[in-house]
Amino acid sequence: MNEPNKNQPKIEAEGVAHPGADKTRILILGGGFAGVEAARYLDRTAAKRANVEVTLVSRDNFILFTPMLHEVVASDLEPPDICNPLRKLLRRVTVVSGEIRTINLAARRVTISYGIRELTRELPFDYLVLALGSETSFLGIPGVAEHALGIKTLRDAVMLRAGVIAMLEAASVEPDPGRRKRMLTSVIVGGGFAGVETVGAINDLARQSLQHYGRIDPREVRVILIHGGPVILPELGEALGVYAQEKLRKRQVEIKLKTRVTAYADGAVHCDDGEAVAADMLVWAGGVSPSPILKDTPFDLERGRVVVDSTLELPRFPGVWAVGDCAAIIDPTSKHPYPPTAQHAIREGRRAAKNICARLNGERATPFLYKAPGQLAAIGRRTGVARIFGLKFSGVVGWVLWRTVYLMKLPRLEKKIRVGLRWVLDVVFERDLAQYINARDVESVNRLLETARQPHGAPPPELSAGGMK
Repeated sequence: MNEPNKNQPKIEAEGVAHPGADKTRILILGGGFAGVEAARYLDRTAAKRANVEVTLVSRDNFILFTPMLHEVVASDLEPPDICNPLRKLLRRVTVVSGEIRTINLAARRVTISYGIRELTRELPFDYLVLALGSETSFLGIPGVAEHALGIKTLRDAVMLRAGVIAMLEAASVEPDPGRRKRMLTSVIVGGGFAGVETVGAINDLARQSLQHYGRIDPREVRVILIHGGPVILPELGEALGVYAQEKLRKRQVEIKLKTRVTAYADGAVHCDDGEAVAADMLVWAGGVSPSPILKDTPFDLERGRVVVDSTLELPRFPGVWAVGDCAAIIDPTSKHPYPPTAQHAIREGRRAAKNICARLNGERATPFLYKAPGQLAAIGRRTGVARIFGLKFSGVVGWVLWRTVYLMKLPRLEKKIRVGLRWVLDVVFERDLAQYINARDVESVNRLLETARQPHGAPPPELSAGGMK
């Protein structure tokens, strides 16, 4: 067994939660789709009671609408367009921004750290919802974690957009043909939804911006998609996957199928077919892994995800529920875990919240059942693919369906209007090419953060049983 990392969040002891005498404290860990949906349901129901206190712990103070991340990469949308502040979504639920450090089931407390100086605070709970999400998995491939960008967070999308523009700026003044070729080569690994939508966004942004970089030969720009399977977008079926491949190839995207990356070394992406692609930009969309917080817990895990019963409660830990990417929830029809998608996470979070309300009312919990109506993907330049209720759509129709469905799902009317207006203006105006972030900015911010974390001034406040004192 691996020795636990001393900085790794972990469960300290086993125990069973029991409602407190004065207030029933419900604690939700995670500000993604599942956690926020659970919080929103409880905000409308249990949190109205004077004897119930609901708290949501989130790394960020907003929920990110991840299906539109690639639109930020393509410069079709700005970062604030797909972020909803949690305090505007939740009226009665207390929002706490911080990192989870330990979960103590025996004492019914979660320790978090917060702020630049990483101060700590304890949060008590009677009922606990684990909605810890997942993170990009680099599969232990040499050099990839150190050099690749992901496409899972807002930072990933912002850095990708900045990276594409930066490569055009650098290549426009680079006299050496070999270095210029490497600068203008982008490799995206992973042929699922995230990878395909990202490759379409990068290709559109790079190629449609070339008119402003007259010294760059368009033939030097290479965008390469590497996928381990025989066809991209396998979730949508072979026909739509082949259609997407043909469309991307017509737009000069190179696609390597049945190929796996073995390393990133010496400025090149090394593949198992023997080819080494010299590229400054490597984007990894090759999969995710459950939150590492669960690694050293007493919970039963299946491939790193928490095993739950049909009502989403942990069998050996009454009063603890798990939802979203961190939970292994079995589909009673297929006998396999439900996929870690946003549409499943939202409904899982809502069902867990309903079952908590049932517990508070002394009622029976209801099993989680859901059948997804379909899936959609945008592949760039007003083209999309979709399969809804068994019907297949592609081209402009698929793209319109994608935008319509996700605009409807975007939380809050204000954001819907902002995104809708930007999409209308996108028909008239060009993409913005301003490079808001560069390497010097990142280095400066990192130095400031390191300085701020150094001990100085008064010591942090001590913790009492109920928190800070």
